[in-house]
Amino acid sequence: MYICICNAVTERQVHAAVDAGATTLSDLQFELGVASCCGCCAEMAQEYLPGGRCSSVCQGKSMAVDLTASAPMVDAQPAANSFPIALVAAA
Repeated sequence: MYICICNAVTERQVHAAVDAGATTLSDLQFELGVASCCGCCAEMAQEYLPGGRCSSVCQGKSMAVDLTASAPMVDAQPAANSFPIALVAAA
């Protein structure tokens, strides 16, 4: 979702700035340009700062997977709906 339309700043960018240490609207203005044009987004941007309505309720959770951990091997069986697909190399 866009928080600041004037500067095309998204909710994810605001969360990332807050996670990186932004604690005030001035920090967001400096880092992202939020509320530096028309100012209509200032109130919404402040909701993502610590103590704001969306500071903990709307946080995105990391879905990172540890690729270095070895997973148990399972017997490889072809899927019931699988069919061979010819691979063609592009020139």
